Amino acid sequence: MRKTFLWTPCVLLVFTFAISSSKFNKNGNILSPDSTATPSLKSQLFSQYVSAIYQSAKLKESGLDEDVFKKSVTGYYNLKIANILPANSSVVTIVDLAKSSRSKRMWIVDLQKRQLILNTWVSHGQKSGDDLANHFSNDVNSFESSLGFYITDNTYMGKHGLSLRLNGMDAGFNDKANERDIVVHAAPYVSTASIKELGRLGRSQGCPAVSPDVAEQVINTIKGKTVLFINGNDSNYNSKYLNPELAARFVVQNDTVREKIM
Repeated sequence: MRKTFLWTPCVLLVFTFAISSSKFNKNGNILSPDSTATPSLKSQLFSQYVSAIYQSAKLKESGLDEDVFKKSVTGYYNLKIANILPANSSVVTIVDLAKSSRSKRMWIVDLQKRQLILNTWVSHGQKSGDDLANHFSNDVNSFESSLGFYITDNTYMGKHGLSLRLNGMDAGFNDKANERDIVVHAAPYVSTASIKELGRLGRSQGCPAVSPDVAEQVINTIKGKTVLFINGNDSNYNSKYLNPELAARFVVQNDTVREKIM
């Protein structure tokens, strides 16, 4: 077993049962319990898998909440199941707009390597709120941020320099991203100077804008069909890609694909 797993007696009991009916790859990761594995067991194994990545990448230390990370990983696998995300895509970007704009609330994580690539500041829309984003919209000209899962697309040179197109996956929540020109781009108001002057970051017209200091790194790392998940405080948000049972089944049972992504 990997040293990154921290077991309680209860979890150890569950995992001991799983060992008897599971295969392991060279990294010691569970590949596929037999057909007797219950949905509950698969769910627990999936939670352990997510926690292992969370711990290895030291995401708690960087300020990312584990439940938000688990949502992003759940969506990542659901998008793979839907054949929207390429099999070789391993990078997930999380933007947590439930956090203050003064905090570094964007995380880029490589799930295969179990590494945090970058943790940095990111803006929200002008009409979404001041320091905290409390309002979200999918409407054109709303100047608000849109929650949900996006698939990154191609880059282009625009008025903000190098920019990255985003395709919204959640109908009714962010699927007008192209129509709204919601993209990742550099913005000078995403800076510690803005925080000192305003007590918060500057705001965009709805785009997840980043500092010019890291914009090229961010865009080149996540371009070309990777997942970007924008989380926020909105009880109305829901997504068909947040199906934990599908994600758990995929991770626990699919030997061939799992070998490629581990």
